[in-house]
Parts: sequence; structure tokens; C-alpha cells
Amino acid sequence: MLSFTDRAVDALRTFHNAAARWNPDVRLRLIRVGSELRPELADDAAPGDVELTLGDVTLFVPPDVEGRVDAGEHNVLTVSKA
Repeated sequence: MLSFTDRAVDALRTFHNAAARWNPDVRLRLIRVGSELRPELADDAAPGDVELTLGDVTLFVPPDVEGRVDAGEHNVLTVSKA
């Protein structure tokens, strides 16, 4: 299970809004790299992805990613145990 801080939600909205200028139907996939989650543009979910909705932002997340997502300096997303 994932939870998101307000800062993480704001960062994801920023990523989404920037991409939605060119594609209003854009969705994001969060890729885990160590303790970071990196957003990538996605058309569809990868096999096994979990689909989450945060307001108007649709996210695809690998099923093994769990914890609390926060955003730090430069909107770098990190995940830690909840």
C-alpha cells in the first residue's frame, strides 16, 4: 500500500500538468530506483501495475512498491516504509 504526502501529490501534479500540455490524456508510471520513484510518461499500465488516481492524475505503480511517498528538493520523489 502507498500513501502520499501533500508535497508528493503537488510534485506529481506538476509533472502531470507539464506533460498534459501536449497530451491531455497523459498518465504517469512510477519506476523505483533505490529509494527514489521516478515518474515516466505512460500510455498504458505495464503487466502487473497497480492503477492509482490522485485527483486528476492517474498513476501506474509496480505492485512491489509500498510505503510513504514524499517529495524533496527539486521534487525528487522518495519512498520509505510507512
